[in-house]
Amino acid sequence: MKRLRIHREGRNLIIGTVLLLFIINVIVFMYSPQRWILAASLILTAALLVFVTYFFRNPVRVLEVDDPNFLIAPADGRVVVIEETEEHEYFHERKLQVSIFMSPFNVHANWYPIEGNIVVSEHQKGRHKGAWLPKSSTENERSLVVIETPNKVQIAVRQIAGAMARRIVTYAKVGKQCHRNTHLGFIKLGSRVDMYLPLDTEMFVEVGEAVRGNETIIGRLADAK
Repeated sequence: MKRLRIHREGRNLIIGTVLLLFIINVIVFMYSPQRWILAASLILTAALLVFVTYFFRNPVRVLEVDDPNFLIAPADGRVVVIEETEEHEYFHERKLQVSIFMSPFNVHANWYPIEGNIVVSEHQKGRHKGAWLPKSSTENERSLVVIETPNKVQIAVRQIAGAMARRIVTYAKVGKQCHRNTHLGFIKLGSRVDMYLPLDTEMFVEVGEAVRGNETIIGRLADAK
């Protein structure tokens, strides 16, 4: 039987949730005149604790690939966008945008999609619209990480907060190397991850397809010319 691993971003919140729910149930026990109310409180608080714990699960995923140009899904979820678009915040040119929407039931850890050097890592404040909306890419709170591969190709990964997500955590540091099978960051509750790739990137997934972070190979960068 596999042991449930909890992501470090959730440990303090889970401990706080346990204490809060314990206090709630003690108060209900002391002041409730009917035992069915205590039973209902125990069931509801237990369900909430299970959800919070499940949300912060941290599965072990190790993917070995023999092609350095393969792009691995940075997040669990469903592909909602694959299209050419004008990227205005960093590249200022047309790129292939690939967007993955994460529901509250997906694993919310984010992985590096490729190996390389981190040349940009920045956070921008913004709104908290639904992460499935197109404007969330440029209007919501977000973090931008740009990775330069050994072939000097740059790709961008953008973590986007959604209507429920209120905190984006990004581990990327400018000047550091990033590696596959390691976490780029974490987004709390429903959210989205966008990737901006060269236009000649070969895609292996389609819109509507479910992907798993650090498991699904979503595409391949073109060979260096």
